[in-house]
Amino acid sequence: MSLSTHVLDTARGRPAKDLFVRLSRRAAHGFVPVAEGRTDEDGRIREWTPLGREWDAGADPRPGTYRLVFDTGAYLGEDAFFPEVSVVFTIRDAGEHHHVPLLLSPFAYSTYRGS
Repeated sequence: MSLSTHVLDTARGRPAKDLFVRLSRRAAHGFVPVAEGRTDEDGRIREWTPLGREWDAGADPRPGTYRLVFDTGAYLGEDAFFPEVSVVFTIRDAGEHHHVPLLLSPFAYSTYRGS
């Protein structure tokens, strides 16, 4: 089981490098941060930095509901209409790879389940 993301800056036609992303898992009392990362030169996060004991590198991400929060304001600057993008998704099959891409511009974004 693995989880990755990829951010493409559609206004520049390039990967969004050095964009901060936090991953949280839904718990009984709300979303709990479990990992974070920054996109690489290719706009990708392939491996996450765990936050505390909430993330088990050998078992996570487990089935459940997750949220990726992309810090688009820091990347796009003060003109960003959307200062952050939150994508909530559900993992049902722990044996599959899950890829959540984000297509980003200053005034729009879209996402989909990638492969």
